[in-house]
Amino acid sequence: MTDPLVRFRDVTKTYDGHTQVVAALNLDVHRGEFLTLLGPSGSGKTTTLMMLAGFEDPSSGRIELDGARIDTVPPHRRGIGVVFQNYALFPHMTVAENLAFPLSIRRMPRAEIATRTQRALEMVRLPGFGDRRPQQLSGGQQQRVALARALIFEPKLVLLDEPLGALDKQLREELQAEIRRIHAQLGVTMVYVTHDQAEALTLSDRIAVFNEGRIQQLGTAEAVYEHPANPFVAGFIGENNRLPARVLDATRLRLGDGSTLTTTPHDLPAGAAVLLSIRPERVVLGAAAQGMANTATARVEEVVYFGDHSRLRLAQAGRTDFIVKLPRQDVVPQPGAMVQLGIPAAAITVFPAV
Repeated sequence: MTDPLVRFRDVTKTYDGHTQVVAALNLDVHRGEFLTLLGPSGSGKTTTLMMLAGFEDPSSGRIELDGARIDTVPPHRRGIGVVFQNYALFPHMTVAENLAFPLSIRRMPRAEIATRTQRALEMVRLPGFGDRRPQQLSGGQQQRVALARALIFEPKLVLLDEPLGALDKQLREELQAEIRRIHAQLGVTMVYVTHDQAEALTLSDRIAVFNEGRIQQLGTAEAVYEHPANPFVAGFIGENNRLPARVLDATRLRLGDGSTLTTTPHDLPAGAAVLLSIRPERVVLGAAAQGMANTATARVEEVVYFGDHSRLRLAQAGRTDFIVKLPRQDVVPQPGAMVQLGIPAAAITVFPAV
């Protein structure tokens, strides 16, 4: 891995002198990567982005860009591209004038500005739109222009603050693909803020999961989904079944109804109270469950059709909220049916009970 482009060192942010919105943040952003800051409202992710952009000042600590300290440098001198959710385009300017603005204030020659503007429009697939005003564009088109404007002066770093949050689902997915394509094409470092878990999993090289001002886990999309560091990460990223249990030994757990589950080895002591996390899509039903490490009989309480999968709510082990997601198939058990379910040992994540 290359040396970091961005470094946060013991950065804190407080507005009242007591509550830390961001607490002792140490984070490296690697050159060329797509890093997503993910978390619920108030978790500190947006404040972290705003401190990097220069719109908020750290209460303590330091922020470095390419080896130089920038937390004392004003925003317009940091050379960072920023894309906001509300586009922030100048309504009195044409699309071309909006794109040219960052180049004009850098006193770039007119010929170079014209060349870069045309190239930027082609990059976001809006050739021929240069003479239009922002209000003549759709929301998706305006966001493409905002992205092009953030990239046109070839910054080392681009920050995106929930840029797709105001768009409908289909348009969001289209622009996600566009952002992935542009990132791959340019190789520019991007830091992206969102509270949308699916968006983070789709876009990111790495994800930093925030809660209460601290990073709960930092890793690849696969790592934070398949191997969550704690119950918060498991619950925030994707759906999961949570079951209280007690440890019998290194691979066996006892549930509240007296039944046992087999897991992969862990180092929690016998008798310890634990919380189990099981992803609904890892559970199988019917004949496929035969021979698995963990099997049980359950009753189907509810079936909801989602198109590409069906979501079943089952009654099992004294609970009526055990969720299973079945990929699209011809036969789906209906409410009232008794089914056999199977849970692979590797699908069970064990956390110490808090």
